[in-house]
Amino acid sequence: MARRHEMDVPPPALENRVNNDSGQRSMDETSLERLIEQLSTLRNSLLSHERDLEPRIARVHRSYRMSAVNLVHYLAMRRHDIRTLQDDLAALGLSSLGRSECHVMATLEAVLIALRHLAGAGPAEAPSGTGAPGFREGRSLLASHTDSLFGPAPRHRSVRVIVTMSRDAADDYPMVRALVAQGMDCMRINCAHDTPDVWLAMIEHLRRARRELGRECRILMDLAGPKLRTGPLEPGPQVVVWHPRRDIMGQVIHPARIWITPADSPGGSPPDADAVLPVDSNWLAEVKAGERIHFKDARGKRRVLEVIGTAGASRWARCEQTAYVTAQTVLLRVDVGSDAIREGRVASLPAREEGILLRKGDFLVLTREPVPGHRAQLDADGRLLTPAVISCTLPEVFPQVRRGERIWFDDGRIGGIIRENEGDALRVEITQAREKGERLLADKGINLPDTRMNLPAITERDIEDLKFVGVNADLVGMSFVRRARDVANLYARLGRFARDDLGVVLKIETREAFEHLPAIILAAMQRYPVGVMIARGDLAVECGYERMAEVQEEILWICEAAHMPVIWATQVLESLAKRGQPSRAEITDAAMGERAECVMLNKGPHILAALNALDDILRRMQEHQSKKSSRLRRLHLSAFAETEEC
Repeated sequence: MARRHEMDVPPPALENRVNNDSGQRSMDETSLERLIEQLSTLRNSLLSHERDLEPRIARVHRSYRMSAVNLVHYLAMRRHDIRTLQDDLAALGLSSLGRSECHVMATLEAVLIALRHLAGAGPAEAPSGTGAPGFREGRSLLASHTDSLFGPAPRHRSVRVIVTMSRDAADDYPMVRALVAQGMDCMRINCAHDTPDVWLAMIEHLRRARRELGRECRILMDLAGPKLRTGPLEPGPQVVVWHPRRDIMGQVIHPARIWITPADSPGGSPPDADAVLPVDSNWLAEVKAGERIHFKDARGKRRVLEVIGTAGASRWARCEQTAYVTAQTVLLRVDVGSDAIREGRVASLPAREEGILLRKGDFLVLTREPVPGHRAQLDADGRLLTPAVISCTLPEVFPQVRRGERIWFDDGRIGGIIRENEGDALRVEITQAREKGERLLADKGINLPDTRMNLPAITERDIEDLKFVGVNADLVGMSFVRRARDVANLYARLGRFARDDLGVVLKIETREAFEHLPAIILAAMQRYPVGVMIARGDLAVECGYERMAEVQEEILWICEAAHMPVIWATQVLESLAKRGQPSRAEITDAAMGERAECVMLNKGPHILAALNALDDILRRMQEHQSKKSSRLRRLHLSAFAETEEC
């Protein structure tokens, strides 16, 4: 892979000119001439950068030709710290270049014309041969590319909304229809979960809703990619637990809602059920509303379920006491006609996942062997016999991990340091966890931000899934892209499995992808249409939470310069979607989504409320804000870290 180190260092002549002491200046003729010289030098550096990268610009799709030129110009400008120049221009009431992302050269030219007019100078010589967009063209190109990727915006807001589907969407047409009716612009299906049969059921529901409502809604399918996750754990006990909600005085304000359903055909459980009890269908068929069901829970506590309604073959019940119910728990009811006691039993329950409790200072062994994980083993005196063990879904990473590198689990909830790499196992010391500890569960993400991993961006499973995606989706999401060559690999696969008009969304979720973003975008421009998702969960873990605000800002700048639509993703209104109550912080975060072209909601039992709230927030915010002005210090991303051929 070739590198151009000279691109990392700004030309000293220009750097000296744009970094003069700010101080107090009188904008006399000399000062105006100096500003004209600085801007002219800056313009020449943009043109020089364009000439250097002309071979790469020539390879982009025809719809992206002006966008690629503008991106190169923006990157050239951001190789310099021009904050002093900005202050001088603002003092004259001129553009400070802080909103030039969509039309860099046009902005520079307009400011130069104004300066020459103020100085009484003649017109500047027009730059030759550049295909840069003008003011209106830049905005128009971003809007056009966004329409091509996501379809037309709804009448009342310009930012689109993506909603991630839960498994329930395959069995719940009314929910899918309600999402479309309330403003979902794109349905997202995560290929890391479920099966093609489940995906197809979701898609059929969407197609029906589109026909009935006469509203467009596109389909995004994310490939799983080489995601590192924790392996399975030893099964825990078969037990369900419920708790009524109580006030500060301990009085029950909301009894627990229990869904009692036939064990032989349970179907989907309602999202507002606090617990699900599968029982014999013949016994359940005789249960009527108003009856009381008595039982002893796993602790020997006497408990009562009050049946409050029927729903087909299932029943709703409520309970005003906490209960722990295991498989084969005996349920007793009195037959209304004969006063006989009818006995039923709770059928098999899903094993309760206990997880591995980890505290600071504990050790965890991450093994490449696909064995069920387990907690640490202690002797009778509490001394450690063997540390906790859990497997990893991608054993290929083990040779690439080095001692002393960091490791994070479950979106950064648990952090550690690799103390030993024994080839088939990594010994991890836990360094980050809450004081009371954190539980590590199966299928949780693993991040290795210090490890330079050499993994295929497209897995064998992805290749198989692409056959389905190419037929049924409007957009395909590429997970864990790291370099430009990963994009080239995806495009080669799409040539075999997908339509030419299949849109592509590149998920930026690793530090390596962020560091190579300009090269990735130029490679992505060889196909049309394309967008970028800021996957802020993994990206925050990889780059550090303290840098996340800066990182997402830089991605927004770069993508706007490329006229490439951005999806604002991860944990948007998450508390509202999952628990029905938003936090003040996430309301502000959702409002910031107005600066992107699309915002993504994740699944949750209160997803309709979250969609309604987001729709209202975005509609209101577009009256106040359209992106923002920026202070232009030197941007390290402006220097290509790679010039690989794609």
